Amino acid sequence: QLQASGGGLVQAGGSLRLSCAASKRTNTNNAMAWFRQVPGKEREFVAVINWRGDSTYYADSVKGRFAISRDNAKGTVYLQMNSLKPGDTAVYFCAVSRSAYGGSSRGGYNYWGQGTQVTVSS
Repeated sequence: QLQASGGGLVQAGGSLRLSCAASKRTNTNNAMAWFRQVPGKEREFVAVINWRGDSTYYADSVKGRFAISRDNAKGTVYLQMNSLKPGDTAVYFCAVSRSAYGGSSRGGYNYWGQGTQVTVSS
């Protein structure tokens, strides 16, 4: 199981840090990622980090503003979100990949967290 936290309401230009902790039963020796979803739209890729934590990849819409990291000892992945925009408003989901390096496709992930709401006001 994955437990996401850290969402909330923030003004445009502000920052939030999301966390996603995996239970001991969840295999996190693979890539981990964040996705986000707004009502009526498909869940979209945000960022992924490989199993070692030394390779990352971001969606163009968040590149330069968001940073993904992980602490394997704690089984936790983080998403530092800076310079937030109203367009970042969504429910954010963490996920564990089927492979060590992950990707941007939802089909490549087999464990999902419950989501945490991020709302950015203008």
